[in-house]
Amino acid sequence: MAKDLKPHIGIYGRTNSGKSTLINKLTGQPIAIVSAQAGTTTDPVKKSIEIFGIGPVVLIDTAGIDDTSELGRQRVGKTYQTLKEIDCAILVVADNQYAEPEAQLVEQFKEYDIPFIIVNNLFEGVPKRDAINLNVLTGNPQPIIEALKHTIPESAYKKASMLGGLVKPNDVVVLVTPIDEEAPEGRLILPQVMAIRNALDNDCICVVLKETNLQQYFDTMPWPDLVVTDSQAFAMVSKIVPDEVRLTSFSILLARLRGDFENYLKGTPYLSQLKDGDKILMLESCTHEISCGDIGRVKLPALIRKFTGKNIQFDYVAGLAPINNMEQYAMAIQCGGCVATRKQLLNRTNLAVKAGIPISNYGMAIAFLIGIFARAILPFKSLNH
Repeated sequence: MAKDLKPHIGIYGRTNSGKSTLINKLTGQPIAIVSAQAGTTTDPVKKSIEIFGIGPVVLIDTAGIDDTSELGRQRVGKTYQTLKEIDCAILVVADNQYAEPEAQLVEQFKEYDIPFIIVNNLFEGVPKRDAINLNVLTGNPQPIIEALKHTIPESAYKKASMLGGLVKPNDVVVLVTPIDEEAPEGRLILPQVMAIRNALDNDCICVVLKETNLQQYFDTMPWPDLVVTDSQAFAMVSKIVPDEVRLTSFSILLARLRGDFENYLKGTPYLSQLKDGDKILMLESCTHEISCGDIGRVKLPALIRKFTGKNIQFDYVAGLAPINNMEQYAMAIQCGGCVATRKQLLNRTNLAVKAGIPISNYGMAIAFLIGIFARAILPFKSLNH
């Protein structure tokens, strides 16, 4: 399983409730500092472990939610930021000390649709109902592992198929992979690698070539069953690939695999309704060096301004950085999200959906702007998204 698809499990609670002790017990390693002094955990601490039946997961130890010092409030802020990236939560309660801080955190779990379990770290207290009662320092953490197996959503760890439903065994899949200034030195980008592996997993014949060799391929070889291209090459590739051959992009495949595909489909046509002065929020899942050929910061904004003929403004948010005042935007456009989990992507785009703001993804937006949107999404029309 790819590293970025590991389910993320956050461990929460007050200072000195036993969170760091618990992550050390679960991993069998001294990952987090344990001390009687409050506030020993500052920034979130991450560690991968293997859970039988689930696979690799990422545990995140967080700062105490009751730290009221000036620095502590910043730590608590970072604790709450992790809610955007987790698939499941463990709330550690020390000796039945369940009150307002824990109740507020539970409300946040519900707000982000995060399933959770409560571990009552007993010292002397009476067992708390609806919790796993365990002294995390001396007890066996296996009951927590077993509870996690039933709490982590299957969608967080079940292997999804990038090409599922689009191909069948022995189909020929052509992957168009431009090697330009945006391509990493000596390797392919993650979506291209994922598509190659998934084509092979589906027992397909996989052909990888540059856009400059595509015409030669169609001139000399039987037509393939599916062509997948980098979205930036859509204009050139769509002119070469016959209309009878299905065509889409890596970004759109990722949109179906991890993103809010249905709302992307609904929101993309709003590009034709943009007005002078509208602002678009560009959502990037990774932090990277910006170049003159950057798709999200240069090429796509230029395409939108050319298509609309309007003075459109753009803001950019990368990684899991907070989004302020979503209501100011006319539209949000998300990248493919190759380094994000589905939960992380949905937590971001849901802010726009709840505000009634149309959303799209890079690949769909490019297809719409160059006039091949209907063709690019046609392969998915008969599928259950």
